[in-house]
Amino acid sequence: MRRSSELNFRLFLSISDIVLTLISLALARMARLTWPFGAEIVHPKAADLPSIIFVLVACVWVFLFHLLSVYSPRKMISLTQELQAVATAILISTATLAGVLYLSYRDVPRLIFVYFFLFDSIALLGFRILSRLVFQVRAGRVQDVRNMLILGAGKVGTDLARAILSDRGWSSVRVIGFLDDNPEKIGTTSLKVPVLGALDMVCDVVNSQNVDEVVFALPLRAHRRVINLVLGLQKLPVEVKVVPDLFDLAFARTTVEDVDGMPLISLRAPAINGYTSLVKRVFDVVVSSLLILVTSPVMAAIAVAIKLDSPGPVIFSQWRAGENGRLFRMYKFRTMVDGADQQLATVVQKTDDGNVNHKHPNDPRITRLGQILRRSSLDELPQFLNVIKGDMSLVGPRPELPFVVEKYEPWQRRRLSVPPGITGWWQISGRSDRPMHLHTEDDLYYIKNYSLLLDLQILLKTVGVVIRGRGAF
Repeated sequence: MRRSSELNFRLFLSISDIVLTLISLALARMARLTWPFGAEIVHPKAADLPSIIFVLVACVWVFLFHLLSVYSPRKMISLTQELQAVATAILISTATLAGVLYLSYRDVPRLIFVYFFLFDSIALLGFRILSRLVFQVRAGRVQDVRNMLILGAGKVGTDLARAILSDRGWSSVRVIGFLDDNPEKIGTTSLKVPVLGALDMVCDVVNSQNVDEVVFALPLRAHRRVINLVLGLQKLPVEVKVVPDLFDLAFARTTVEDVDGMPLISLRAPAINGYTSLVKRVFDVVVSSLLILVTSPVMAAIAVAIKLDSPGPVIFSQWRAGENGRLFRMYKFRTMVDGADQQLATVVQKTDDGNVNHKHPNDPRITRLGQILRRSSLDELPQFLNVIKGDMSLVGPRPELPFVVEKYEPWQRRRLSVPPGITGWWQISGRSDRPMHLHTEDDLYYIKNYSLLLDLQILLKTVGVVIRGRGAF
């Protein structure tokens, strides 16, 4: 759908969710008074809900639904994805409300709370299904597609087209063609997209092809040409965007700041920043602190077992590359013989394509107890201290050894744009049974699609992976 229609629809959904949620809360109170379940309520005021609770519910739902990116276009690509996102947000919001009520309004009948959860789930999920049906009927089952014209059929332009064609989040965009001044490219196709003509034809093509967006993907040397073409497009009802020819220098998401009307493009801005970074940090500290308290007896028993199993320290620390390549000491329970890091060169292997792999299931340096600790992932427990210190996060790319990072290609260094984690997307996708150099694409997927909901999903799936002991060695 068009951008204005998309924003209006997302705003409509947001308001509808709050209205339906408050109606569900009111209906839950009525159900408690009229349905023959639970203890008999003699006086209706016993099931009264103060107005402040309705305000509290609205605030919690608005905050968490936006925090969990329920209204993101990526979450609404398909009905299944949308329903999953809404259901997860309802569950988390309801659990949060339960905690808030426990600390404030304990007199709210528990059956009202149960009714509210059921009514709200039915209302919000049912409304999403109904909205889809109405939208399909009104649109005649034809998707409102935006036509995009790319100026420049060189590397930047073709990379942009490839990204759009391969990303389902851009399924409502159709690249109708390129324009380029290279006479050898005119009349040819790239990625099955035709090169329609020279750059001077841009206004004619916009009018004849009903173009909605024009994207400039020209090299830096064409700066003056871009200005003249943009001026020519000012009279046409079309969006104009520019892809800076700087992507080979950018290591993560680029950001744009405005300084007195002058745009500044950041090439190494943190991929997770601002409010999102604060929420992630608070979540890491709170959960890690609780896990340290819960697992402290287990860690004490492991420490004793390590001392009895083999000579050497209980904790093994090693330099690892963290966010932006900053080195830090990562802690683990020792699972190898003392001094194993000095024997690293004896087990490092190179693959046929020149990549490094130093993890093997039959590493002779691993102790008997170490095999058990690695298989169960209990050797990772001390890394909660790294999370508390701020060196790591609960979820993120695994911190690599410095000598591995030194061999990274430029595109691989993008995985260093976020704090490293104890677990991550690649752990739940294959863990250590995949070669080290193949982790990068999984890490970049995590960075590109980061949300608190994704972190929660990875943590939950990690539990199952650890229980099965799949791929850990």
